Amino acid sequence: MFASNLNKTTMPVFYEKVALIDYLSSIKTTNSTIGFVPTMGALHEGHQSLMRQSTKENDRTVVSIFVNPTQFNNPEDLAKYPRNLESDITKIFSVNSEIIIYAPSVDDIYEGKTLAQSFSFDGLEEKMEGKFRPGHFDGVGTIVKRLFEIVNPTNAYFGEKDFQQLQIVKKMTEKNNLKVNIIGCPIFRETNQLAMSSRNERLTLQEREEASIIYKTLEAAKTKFNSESATKITAWVKKEFEKNNSFTLEYFEIADEATLSTCIRKNKNKKYRAFIAVFVNNIRLIDTISLN
Repeated sequence: MFASNLNKTTMPVFYEKVALIDYLSSIKTTNSTIGFVPTMGALHEGHQSLMRQSTKENDRTVVSIFVNPTQFNNPEDLAKYPRNLESDITKIFSVNSEIIIYAPSVDDIYEGKTLAQSFSFDGLEEKMEGKFRPGHFDGVGTIVKRLFEIVNPTNAYFGEKDFQQLQIVKKMTEKNNLKVNIIGCPIFRETNQLAMSSRNERLTLQEREEASIIYKTLEAAKTKFNSESATKITAWVKKEFEKNNSFTLEYFEIADEATLSTCIRKNKNKKYRAFIAVFVNNIRLIDTISLN
């Protein structure tokens, strides 16, 4: 039940869902709250900020560490995804020594059938990430639903960098009548404003520094949004990346925050957000910014 290599702490680390469910049942009272931070490991300050918020707002916090195979449409991306459980546990301990960790195997989650469930997210899954990563959001919905059923949290915390995923999880929770409050948390950025991501670990120092172009582009788009059309801004972004040999733009889109529908004509009563996906040396980076 416990991580034997961390003698400095009695932080509970569970590898099997049955043991975790039993433990949570034993500590939960009628009015107690459980916060939940689902992660795929390779933890960074962005993840830790979610944990801090959860520990402030709940009686106990659970953090899961699981690289979910059903949300990867690219086998190479899955194989290269960074994994270091011991380092992750140390980082969680530095936030709060009472956080409960769930680090299951694929078999513990999928019980020998590593397949994604099919979901309808009312069209949210057809935009942007869904368009370029077929089946991705079925995988996301599958793992989040299963983790919610195991942990039974009061509140669950997700970073806004994956804003489309945040909206997908909200929709899945609503459509499946799950009693979980979904809380979106601000993006944490590196000193050059690159959005923190586990994939950043695969970048060279030079690539990591040059990747500041992503946020600079989003900031420029936000400024332009005051006076220019979404169509004109999108064309400008494409031209900017065509001039850069180090980065390949997969998509840039200005969309309605609620529906994720592409903005054709601005409506003053709607909130809009810019979304971007960029490749650098086959490493895929995403980011987003609120425009109004």
